[in-house]
Amino acid sequence: MAILEVKHINKNFGGLKALNDVNLDVEEGAVHAIIGPNGAGKSTLLNTFVGRLEPDTGEVNFDGKSLLNRHPYEINQMGVCRVFQTPEIFDHLSLLDNVMIPTFAKRDGAFVLNAWRRMDHNDDVIASAEHVLEDVGLADQRHSTADSLSRGDKRRLELAMCLVQEPRLLLLDEPTAGMSRADTNNTIDLLKRIGERGITKIVIEHDMHVVFSLAKKISVMSQGTVIVEGSPDQIKGDPKVQEAYLGGAHL
Repeated sequence: MAILEVKHINKNFGGLKALNDVNLDVEEGAVHAIIGPNGAGKSTLLNTFVGRLEPDTGEVNFDGKSLLNRHPYEINQMGVCRVFQTPEIFDHLSLLDNVMIPTFAKRDGAFVLNAWRRMDHNDDVIASAEHVLEDVGLADQRHSTADSLSRGDKRRLELAMCLVQEPRLLLLDEPTAGMSRADTNNTIDLLKRIGERGITKIVIEHDMHVVFSLAKKISVMSQGTVIVEGSPDQIKGDPKVQEAYLGGAHL
């Protein structure tokens, strides 16, 4: 059963057709990868899912409800959370505070000044935040400021900020960009563990090792449209993918 349905999405920027009749069905509980060369429209498409960009035409439905014409915070509260290419964290706050902030936002719907002043009195929120930091391997650094982290750890912190909200759909925009191979493999293992919770994931990624390790289904974009979809084995051998993505070289 598809939890996310994308139908005939189009988006123009002046004379540039960034998205051209994009159609996509994402199965609930699955890992669905979107790959393609730079400029193919992958991140632009993700922006239409989270309220950062309104398409010119088309539909984006999550669990039967439209995601269009909604504020980003409304989409987030529906259960859709995104990890960005560049981590969006609070650099000068501790890791624990970073993870507590979205917990308050989910619980209260918006920030309540009283709650912010008395964060240390919210034992349930602290416990949830510490548990998620343990999950992503950052518990020992929970009192450190976020700006002290490596790039890979900042990505894990942002992932923790999403996971603490218990999302139903997790959007990951190049989650291993800039990571060492060891950090990449640790992230793959982490995302596999997350998969055991039944969270649906859409992954945009250039690293084929990551894609083929995680994805059940892959959509390949080129020039703003989906040119082929299939299982990892089908994608590996598809000549259209080899031509569009690697200029004819084999994946």
